[in-house]
Amino acid sequence: MKITAIIPARYESSRFPGKPLVEINNQPMIEHVYKRVEKADLIDQVIVATDDRRIAEAVKNFGGKVEMTSTNHKSGTDRIAEVAKDLDSDIIVNVQGDEPLIKPVMIDQVVKPFTNNKDLLMTTLRKKIDDLNEINNPNVVKVVTDDNNFALYFSRATIPYQRKDHSGHVDYYKHIGVYAFRKDFLLEYSKMNESELEKIESLEQLRVLENGYKIRVVETVFDTVGVDTPEDLNYVKELIQSEDIDYRWE
Repeated sequence: MKITAIIPARYESSRFPGKPLVEINNQPMIEHVYKRVEKADLIDQVIVATDDRRIAEAVKNFGGKVEMTSTNHKSGTDRIAEVAKDLDSDIIVNVQGDEPLIKPVMIDQVVKPFTNNKDLLMTTLRKKIDDLNEINNPNVVKVVTDDNNFALYFSRATIPYQRKDHSGHVDYYKHIGVYAFRKDFLLEYSKMNESELEKIESLEQLRVLENGYKIRVVETVFDTVGVDTPEDLNYVKELIQSEDIDYRWE
């Protein structure tokens, strides 16, 4: 199989304009993401998909591959689909451009199920929640799965809901927004209309479930820190500048 990772990146952001170009250790954030994804064993090539010339120039400056896209896309998935349609690839991996701490092994984990299942259409990741504050945090998306590790639902709410009179132990899982698609399914998915639950929760992966398709969820022990605000950026900088080699790609 030929496997391509595509990183969607846009300059305009309501909460953090210019986010892909903010510097961490004198390198733009998009470079940190790119270099980490590039280290994954199962990835054949990495491409940044953007509609902004400033981001494209930054990628070229560090030797990365970039493709310009339309400015009309509503989501990163639509943006990567535009690039993917012309690629000679079997599997497309969508890695968010604001995940500078993504580990290469996580990319391999989301891809690996395709190597022995020709019927699989889409995969993503989950991690067991250890911090109780995350369980009720609507910014932390939760996922529940069936016995075969296919997603039943994704929500910003606390799922599953534990009744007060229930004494059993419940594990909660955080959804980590790294996706791998079979290319043909990605192109089909990008043409589907926005679904009702997707609008309500503001979670585009629900479009897949509402249209009757399955998403295989792979458990990982690793976590990421997405950069949505300047405060998040400061935290990420502290981690990358720490002595912990896990946070470095150099």
